[in-house]
Amino acid sequence: MPSIKVAILGFGTVGEGVYRILQEKREEIKESTGFTVDVVSILVKDKAKRRKPIQGAKFTDDIQEIWSNPEIDVVFEAIVGEEPAYTFLSEAIEKGCHIITANKKMFAKHGPALLKHAGFRNVQVGFEATTAGGVPIIRTVTNLVAGDRIKRIQGILNGTSNFILTKMRKEGSSFQAALLHAQKNGYAEADPADDVDGTDAFRKLMILSSLAFGRQPDWEDVPVIGIDHLESIDIIDASKGDLRYRHVADIWKDEKGKLQATVGPVLIGADHPLFSIDGVDNAIIVDTEYLGPLTLVGPGAGMYPTGSAMIADLLHIIRQHESVLVLN
Repeated sequence: MPSIKVAILGFGTVGEGVYRILQEKREEIKESTGFTVDVVSILVKDKAKRRKPIQGAKFTDDIQEIWSNPEIDVVFEAIVGEEPAYTFLSEAIEKGCHIITANKKMFAKHGPALLKHAGFRNVQVGFEATTAGGVPIIRTVTNLVAGDRIKRIQGILNGTSNFILTKMRKEGSSFQAALLHAQKNGYAEADPADDVDGTDAFRKLMILSSLAFGRQPDWEDVPVIGIDHLESIDIIDASKGDLRYRHVADIWKDEKGKLQATVGPVLIGADHPLFSIDGVDNAIIVDTEYLGPLTLVGPGAGMYPTGSAMIADLLHIIRQHESVLVLN
């Protein structure tokens, strides 16, 4: 049976999640696509670190060792930060590899350049996992843009912030106590600044802006406010009035056609689609000219929602490029 060779760059929460799903779903993927998917290389910072045993793949701390293998067809990128992720993905594209990324920090800034580069090299870029974890918003927006006109996108784009706000409302927890609980459950990083100060939601909104409107607003013109200034008394008082705080990222075109965007906590009532979204769930409302408002809901944080989104990108690439994948 033909085989697709895969490399994974980064083996933290997301990278390991991708590997585990590929192993667990190996037979299902083979039956649905006619291909086996073999992870042959995994890039890590420290080869000497003790890890759970894996089969078939080789750990390496040298990216050139991966690039020297001409059999690799697809590269999963799960590195934190802009660099070296952007450089590595650019190199992968140049070598004719399809790429799949979960790196919203890198992709918000460099996504348009990577997509253009990939177009020249006739390879695919999967970036579903950059935005809203397990919610298939990227493919949904891509399909909507083809036959409709998107007027506005509004949503809860950070599962960590939503989890914290939910704990504060339901249990009266302080912000710090709720954050600690999120970290213990793997919903927040050791350094949670980007999640709680609004930066993470902002980056995801910019990715959606490029996709939905073909451009991004000037970053410095977008007000970005986090949830780290909210206190439990604020949350409780709002609940008494049948209102809830949600951290909402919002982008739309004004009457002059200029993109406007905001990111921050807002008070919403029970009639709002985001009112009932609790825990680590994300929810996104896409308002279109013909279809009207469409709401998508799903898990936005954790190893498996993100890993699952990356595997969905892989399956899409396989089906789109069956005839040109390098087969072994």
